Amino acid sequence: MQLSRRKFLVNGSLSLAGTMLFSNSIFATNNLGPVNLGIQLYSVRDEMEKDPLGTLKQIAAMGFKNVEHANYVDRKFYGYAPAEFRKILDGHGIKMPSGHTVLLDKHWDKAANSFTDAWKETVEDAAIVGQRYVISPWLDENLRKDYDGLIGFLNVFNKSGELCKKSGMKFGYHNHDFEFKYSLNDKKIYDIILEHTDPALVAQQMDIGNMYGAGGRALEILKKHPGRFESMHVKDEIKSKTKGEMDSEYESTVLGKGILPVKEIVDLFKKSGGTTEFIVEQESYQDKTPLESIKEDHKIMKSWGY
Repeated sequence: MQLSRRKFLVNGSLSLAGTMLFSNSIFATNNLGPVNLGIQLYSVRDEMEKDPLGTLKQIAAMGFKNVEHANYVDRKFYGYAPAEFRKILDGHGIKMPSGHTVLLDKHWDKAANSFTDAWKETVEDAAIVGQRYVISPWLDENLRKDYDGLIGFLNVFNKSGELCKKSGMKFGYHNHDFEFKYSLNDKKIYDIILEHTDPALVAQQMDIGNMYGAGGRALEILKKHPGRFESMHVKDEIKSKTKGEMDSEYESTVLGKGILPVKEIVDLFKKSGGTTEFIVEQESYQDKTPLESIKEDHKIMKSWGY
């Protein structure tokens, strides 16, 4: 079953989800530690739905030491309670430094000036499973239409960073394409997000592929905002014969096979982007299976020194 990333996120945002617990060294701006190579499990979403244990075993056999989740429903990761899922990961020699769960407007109780229990539980479960970053990979359309409303919600981002910090974690945001398509008050939404989030509290996870069809170029953005990108979704893109991810004219492909200068991007972000988490994500596969694709991606990243 093929499920678009947009539909997956919108559906998944009705549930809640995860992140992590480790040392406070993650709150430094640069030199955040050794580089980590991981895989976003959305790349093998159907396989994880059918056989999560067998799929994790294959991922570990490829050499991946880190994964990033894209499934947290009813306080469970891929159907397993946080402590249980952490044991499963440990058994395969895998860590989960980050995970994707959408922070929605409904998770902030304006009357109480506090997060709802649901979001607090999301952060709690992320810490239990061993995450270090709680990444929100979406911004609802109603939050992108009004400048003052967006600024207000970005303050909620900062407050989520404060909440995560209490558990030794950091909140983060992951871009798609709309941040580069649309502007408010003559500013791109992505620039507004960077301007109004505290780098000490909110990490930026740049997806170098999502932005491409909307005109976003990773190297240009880095020049404007050095040191702001602790995490990256590593992708390559090709022209899609149909509508690709996020209704774009592009879709992802095996690293090095597309039109993005991926190695140049990851090398420069490693040097001056503050980036330590390099997470491969491939959402379209052309003539390969998802597992074949990410195995090839892993080999290519290793050949580049990651």
